[in-house]
Amino acid sequence: MFAVQNLETIRWRHALLLGAVLVGTGFALALLPLTWLIVGLLGAIVVTLTLIRPHLALCLIAFAIPFGSLFEINLGGITVGVTEGLIGLLLAAWLARAIAFRERQWIWPRLALPLSLFIGATLLTLVNAASLTFAAKEILKWVEVLAVMVFVANAISRRQSKAVVTCLLLAGVAQAILGAYQFFTQSGPEFFVLRGRYLRAYGTFEQPNPYAGYLGLIAPLALALGLTLFVRRETEAKKERPRALPKLLAMSGDRWLSWVALASFAAIAVAIGMSWSRGGWLGFAAAFVVVNLVRSRQGAIVFTALILLAALTGLLGGFGLLPASVTERLTSFMAFVGVQDIRAVEITDSNYASIERLAHWQSALDMWRDHPWLGVGFGNYEAAYAGYALPKWTMALGHAHNYYLNVAAEAGSVGLIAYLALWGTAFWQTWRAFGSAADPYAKALALGALGVLVHVSVHNVVDNLWVHNMYIQVAIALGLVSAATHKANHLYWSEHT
Repeated sequence: MFAVQNLETIRWRHALLLGAVLVGTGFALALLPLTWLIVGLLGAIVVTLTLIRPHLALCLIAFAIPFGSLFEINLGGITVGVTEGLIGLLLAAWLARAIAFRERQWIWPRLALPLSLFIGATLLTLVNAASLTFAAKEILKWVEVLAVMVFVANAISRRQSKAVVTCLLLAGVAQAILGAYQFFTQSGPEFFVLRGRYLRAYGTFEQPNPYAGYLGLIAPLALALGLTLFVRRETEAKKERPRALPKLLAMSGDRWLSWVALASFAAIAVAIGMSWSRGGWLGFAAAFVVVNLVRSRQGAIVFTALILLAALTGLLGGFGLLPASVTERLTSFMAFVGVQDIRAVEITDSNYASIERLAHWQSALDMWRDHPWLGVGFGNYEAAYAGYALPKWTMALGHAHNYYLNVAAEAGSVGLIAYLALWGTAFWQTWRAFGSAADPYAKALALGALGVLVHVSVHNVVDNLWVHNMYIQVAIALGLVSAATHKANHLYWSEHT
């Protein structure tokens, strides 16, 4: 009798709860604006799908990285947008599933240790930080990188990985199309206009340089996937006997991805050109060369011959064959290489951008000189800039336009060594993953991630790509490589996981 009464009580409670939900929904429909209702409905759908399939949130993050800046709010000096919300939802859903299914064995990517050490080194710099808010914002970036990388390494199967990669490529294509529209229609600020006819593409990033930097994080992945999968499938298909139809059909499973990747690479490469970003051009060129050199011995031979031919052409004055505007864009900064004191250089419209960067480099070096071990505090370049600004360059741009100098200024020698150790380990592990992967798709992921690291390394010499959530893009790429390497080697990463 007592058990029956308890059951009846539970049923009544459930009925009352359902009734309250229905009444609340009715009031919401009657009182709330239509926009709030749509946002709430979409939010409920996203939360539900993420709880069921956490990787779907990762697909949304692929689009939120470039487009999420359109919807941001400021909380106590820290900007929070769609990307941060999706990451929080993603990790909460993953942890909830892990607890529910009692998943206790996690894969810890090999980069987790050097990344944790780098985060620890940045925490030491808080003793010199003038703004703890700026420091917390910057440290949180790298905590997000660690969390996303661990999630991807543990929770993404091969099939889900392809879905995520496809979303990364499509998001890049969407930005390329937007950039092309801006380029040809001159839709943007007047100071981005080129030769009176075009306009530097900048997408949703407000500036052409981070726009080119973002696209440069996708281009190597697209190139590696397109070339590796397409060439490998063609070779394997020729070796197969006509009667091996099931295996041929299985091999064609990656064909669609190779075509999408090649088409994406073409669109993104053109958009990087339209950005008119020297850092983007140099990073793209370096990544392009490395991907082709590493991919095959034939590629290495071809590019060695091309480099020798380019050197010979330059000696013979053949660079004059390039458009004058492109040549000037690539070489205009060389006149200031080795300048000891930027304050003595006369500023003109043509050299303004180069001198501005050099002025911020000099300020960063001065910060490092005064705080050689722990810097001025991680994330505090802008907070400390007023005391180190050169005449005519009093406005802080948020970073030193050179991430290596930026780390040295903010985190000192301790932070710089920790960052270089992290970055060197990332190169080494990605190289090893490429060499050990037997699965063509896993091999392509590792090669693409290697190209991404090259692009970031080169572009960060003249800028800072750890902005606009681009660090999450790198975390996803490295996490996918970790997942592919571990699960392929242990026979877990199959089409059915």
